[in-house]
Amino acid sequence: MGVLEDKNQYKRRVIDDTIETYLQVSGAICIEGPKWCGKTWTSAFHSNSEFLVGDPSNNFSNRQLAELNPSMILQGNTPRMIDEWQEVPSIWDATRAEVDKRHKKGQIILTGSSTPKTKGIMHSGAGRIVRLRMNTMSLYESGDSSGNICLKKLCNGNLGMQMLEEVSLVKIAEFIVRGGFPENITVDSQKAHLMPRAYMDSVIEENLNNLDDGVEYNKHKAQLLLRSLARNESTTVSDASLLKDIIDQDNESMSRNTIAKYLEALNRLFLFNNQAPFSPNLRSSLRVKQAEKRHFSDPAMACALLNITADKLLGDLNTFGFLFEALVEHDLAIYAQSFGAKLFHYQDYKNNEIDAVIELEDGDWCAFEIKLGANKIDEGAASLIKTCADIVDNGGKAPKIMCVICGLSNAAYQRPDGVYVVPITALKD
Repeated sequence: MGVLEDKNQYKRRVIDDTIETYLQVSGAICIEGPKWCGKTWTSAFHSNSEFLVGDPSNNFSNRQLAELNPSMILQGNTPRMIDEWQEVPSIWDATRAEVDKRHKKGQIILTGSSTPKTKGIMHSGAGRIVRLRMNTMSLYESGDSSGNICLKKLCNGNLGMQMLEEVSLVKIAEFIVRGGFPENITVDSQKAHLMPRAYMDSVIEENLNNLDDGVEYNKHKAQLLLRSLARNESTTVSDASLLKDIIDQDNESMSRNTIAKYLEALNRLFLFNNQAPFSPNLRSSLRVKQAEKRHFSDPAMACALLNITADKLLGDLNTFGFLFEALVEHDLAIYAQSFGAKLFHYQDYKNNEIDAVIELEDGDWCAFEIKLGANKIDEGAASLIKTCADIVDNGGKAPKIMCVICGLSNAAYQRPDGVYVVPITALKD
């Protein structure tokens, strides 16, 4: 019996179209992302046979078989899913070799919730295996966004005014604390914070030391670092600042080398989805900061580490604002990926910032400010206009559109100054 007994019961994900496209152009794909984001179900939906490396049946006989003969487990109806391939790293090279041998597209789907050390993997897989990052559910995928506004169309300046149903502040707080884990979507809102907490406990207690890289990670240090990252969610905090934060908040000391080592390990578990800096093509001396904006793979992870519930979030609007930004940027990354665009952020040394930049495949870019309340829309629009004008004045290309994405609004529209306004609960890919 397969993982997905009835494919008619499958709830489609935004990444599905991307998977279908790459199965037509590549011999194998690797769908990777944090545990419990839905990789196995999605991969099973696109597969005609499967092999679960981590299946505990018969004393983990599947893993033993994979270790003895990795090429044999690749045989079956195609596309064939190999779930949690990283538990036996030699599967990667066997897949690459099998793709070369068959000379056919759409043969194998690998899934992975951690990345093994490069050592032991002989070939990068370039040209044979395409890596696709999968995230937890967006609000549109979970059914919490109406999907009235298509991001792809918006990025091309296609938006007519629409009246929409306003979502309450309480509901947005619940979305953040619950997260986008598929199995947590239908849990009662008063209990939805419990699973993300158990998830992060599992990362600290088990997953980190199961990376099989020969390093023994200190659970207390891992917890301190993760809590500091949670306190600094949606910021460009440096490793040095993380160290200072840990000392100030927890009266504990760690070296910068230790922080770097732990960050690398946690990133291999796909716990982070940081936002790279955007550099417009400037011919002037305008200097652009090159720091990544820190994000957990789901804002609920930060909530779990700080023991935040929806009620607590409503009592701390400053923290609420940072976590709302994380929620929006989490969804923008998912929607942008569906049409080949990429998500960035912008900062320069003149204190200009843009919360989110979407760069389209043709090189055009779109600028977004993120504001929780409708009372901040004017502020967000003014910031966008000023920053984008400064970029143009210094030789950069103008954005295709400017948009404020908000939490509390009952309409999507274009302002007289040209800036669009869109509620996150109306957006889709």
